[in-house]
Amino acid sequence: MHKPFGRLDSRHRYARGWNCYAVDRIQEAGVLIFLRARSLWGVKNVCELFAMSSRYPTSVGFSLETLARRGGHDGPHKDGWGVAYFEERDVFLLREPSPAAESDLVNFMEVNGPPSNLVLSHIRLATEGEPALRNTQPFQRELGGRAHVFAHNGNMPGVRETCSLGSRRFTPIGDTDSEFAFCCLLERLGELWDRANNGTPSVETRLDVVAEFAASLRPLGAFNFVYSDGDALFVHAHIRKQNDGTERPPGLHLLVRSSNEQAIDLTQSGVMLAPIAQELALVASVPLTDDEPWEPVDQGEVIAVKHGNVWARVPSSQK
Repeated sequence: MHKPFGRLDSRHRYARGWNCYAVDRIQEAGVLIFLRARSLWGVKNVCELFAMSSRYPTSVGFSLETLARRGGHDGPHKDGWGVAYFEERDVFLLREPSPAAESDLVNFMEVNGPPSNLVLSHIRLATEGEPALRNTQPFQRELGGRAHVFAHNGNMPGVRETCSLGSRRFTPIGDTDSEFAFCCLLERLGELWDRANNGTPSVETRLDVVAEFAASLRPLGAFNFVYSDGDALFVHAHIRKQNDGTERPPGLHLLVRSSNEQAIDLTQSGVMLAPIAQELALVASVPLTDDEPWEPVDQGEVIAVKHGNVWARVPSSQK
């Protein structure tokens, strides 16, 4: 049996070039996502988001620098990185306010990434709040006996004046607009979870709250985010600073594959999927491949994803 947090023996180690991963581990995981961190130079002012939802637990690791390069950057995102691996109601969250290229933790996770069917990742370039652990995404809070995790790409001046917190139930630890917005979202979701009486509200009712919340803050600035309560993944796309320097849609891209389709080859993007098909949904700031049907998510659209499938969508025109 796979030991998520223990060191793997020699037959589970990666050979150079990613082509010698043990067959028994691949069959167990269903999908392998493997990424590395290296030194890069030069930076653009934007963060990167990545999320994955799958039907079966997947062994996941992250090549933060390769995702950043795919997004048009050629330097280390020096202000921090974070990865959240869900396991049912709880989450294994890793964050550091320093470059992934300098991280021993990233090196450890190359061979010890825990299996999960819900994963969120964020690469930070600070626009508000100093580089510190308290300002490093993804952020986590508890609600309804579950871990809730949120990561945001963008900048929203005025969020504290627009979205006031009515209580101290959810209070920011750090200084970012992203964490403040997350606390506001959980405050809106709180009544829904309280009424559930230790159960889980329907995906549709949660999606409605998330969509209304996203619509209320869109006027403030770029507001792409991925959010999960361990049961479903919620995605909101807005505008993003593109490679030409303009801020416009698409803010996020979505790729959904069914179990009867050929497995995806994302090697060049820093993401490697084992050649075993299953229901799988990937969300990224930019497409991770050139030959797959990545869908630019419409500006203002909110999507609910569960077990690797799109569960429901709310176009911006409905909110």
